[in-house]
Amino acid sequence: MVSSLGAGILLYTSFPPLSLWFLAPAGLAILVLSIRGISVRGAFGLGYLAGLGFFVPLLPWVGVYVGAVPWLALAALQAVAVAVFAGATALVARLPGAALWIACCWVATEAVRARLPFGGFPWGRLAFGQTDGPLLAIAQIAGAPGVSLSVALGGSATAAVVVGLARRSAWRSVSLLGSVLVTASALGSMPVPTAAITTPSKTVALVQGNVPRLGLDFNAQRRAVLDNHVARTDALAAEVAAGVKPAPDLVIWPENASDIDPFRNADAAERIDAATETIGAPILVGAVVSTGSGTTRNTALVWEQGTGPGDAHDKRRLVPFGEYLPMRSIVSKLSPYAAQAGNFVPGNGDGVVTIDETPLAVATCYEVAFDNLVSESVRSGAQLIAVPTNNATFGDTDMTYQQLAMSRLRAVEHNRTVVVAATSGVSAIIAANGDVLEQTEMFTADALVAQVPLNTEFTLATRLRSIPELIITVTAVFAMLVGWIASRRRRG
Repeated sequence: MVSSLGAGILLYTSFPPLSLWFLAPAGLAILVLSIRGISVRGAFGLGYLAGLGFFVPLLPWVGVYVGAVPWLALAALQAVAVAVFAGATALVARLPGAALWIACCWVATEAVRARLPFGGFPWGRLAFGQTDGPLLAIAQIAGAPGVSLSVALGGSATAAVVVGLARRSAWRSVSLLGSVLVTASALGSMPVPTAAITTPSKTVALVQGNVPRLGLDFNAQRRAVLDNHVARTDALAAEVAAGVKPAPDLVIWPENASDIDPFRNADAAERIDAATETIGAPILVGAVVSTGSGTTRNTALVWEQGTGPGDAHDKRRLVPFGEYLPMRSIVSKLSPYAAQAGNFVPGNGDGVVTIDETPLAVATCYEVAFDNLVSESVRSGAQLIAVPTNNATFGDTDMTYQQLAMSRLRAVEHNRTVVVAATSGVSAIIAANGDVLEQTEMFTADALVAQVPLNTEFTLATRLRSIPELIITVTAVFAMLVGWIASRRRRG
């Protein structure tokens, strides 16, 4: 039991802020060894302990302002996926080539967790903890599932080596681990293609206006949030006029920069109009827009200089129990915090807006965690990826840096520059090789300006979309079926 719990904790340490990426395979290896030789039911129980050791320390930001119950409930729910993985491992552990089947089972549980329930919760995928490690390069080939598979295979192969050594099958064991390490090294050492800053390129500005206060009620002073972003844009314009910073071609404001609907509030529209005139460039404005039927949309709105609102992206993947409340009538009776959930409705489309004649992929905050959303935008012609986000509702927690790691993986996966604009930090400019070129401090008003390349080429991961994940998942299901049949024959 202690080893299973410790295995989960080691998995957690691979994620920001610790970012000890090399401990993820060790955690997987210990978990696989801890469930060796026990029943599927017993493995399920030990796997659940490992899941708690993993998700409880990973997700405390969920409850920073609403208490421990939502945090622990979400961690307990996500831990079921690790329990299922452990049960699957008990089924396939005796099959030839078990290390590969075990790794496939981990990726399969991640695939399910990214879709169920309530649209899924991809947080905690092994790939998101590898942005400082050599396996990040695999993202350009097979995306996040490929990176997760490589990490899991390293862990399961290590476990197989330990078992082999215990059985005095040293040569066979070392050969297995050597093969895995050579393959992973070859893939991980592949050069990450990076578009050169020649032409075409754009000068992009990110404006971080900061908020009057943190927490769920940060937008109680909605006009102050908008005014902060206008003021910091005006300050940037002054820096441009003084020659301190280059003039931007386009400006990105974060999610919730204007929680005042500019279509219904003339004063908000006037403030945004003035900001575009002052900076001399169109602004992507994160706004809350009313639908007129009692619901709202989380919108990234292109505001053109002189002409006002133009292209728009409505957030497609909403945060359950935050931006909307599943089973509202039931949950409202169970939790006093239910009343704080929003009444947003999802948008549709491909997530691409055109700003300054540039096709821009918009992955609003939570959306960056979902493979299919970013992939669809890039395949639809986006040459640059923007992640407008509002992390003020999570305070000074690890959530910001965990999300930044996801953005770094997306940069490599699609060979696109990624720009992250946050209300209160961290805003960042990420090169196509995953390096963070510039970033702001938390809880400060700031602006970043950089010339970034535009790219139209697709990586293999972009072309394949979800095919690698599908193949891995089907392989895992087949292996589990074979393992189940073999276990019945042994019992018979």
